[in-house]
Amino acid sequence: MSFFDKHVFVCCNQRAEGETCCNNYGSSALLDYMKDQIKARGLNGSGQIRVNKAGCLGRCDEGPVLVVYPQETWYTFIDKDDIDEIVEEHMVNGRVVERLKI
Repeated sequence: MSFFDKHVFVCCNQRAEGETCCNNYGSSALLDYMKDQIKARGLNGSGQIRVNKAGCLGRCDEGPVLVVYPQETWYTFIDKDDIDEIVEEHMVNGRVVERLKI
């Protein structure tokens, strides 16, 4: 059994200048925003949701990316609206956001 209901890993990898990477698209700022949204809803902690910074997840060409475990659902996102939708639909309501799914 998982310690968390959902464990989210947000790629914040930074590659050399000129190379594609998630952090070039602002993933670190959006990671912080997602953490704040989860905390504001009281969804963080054991048995609930954990959001972590990750190094390269190997899909930077599709980035920025995040993955939700144990569902193994991969998403791309570009702004706070996308993060809000992932939090509301997937984290709260348990529905995959098909338009952002990779």
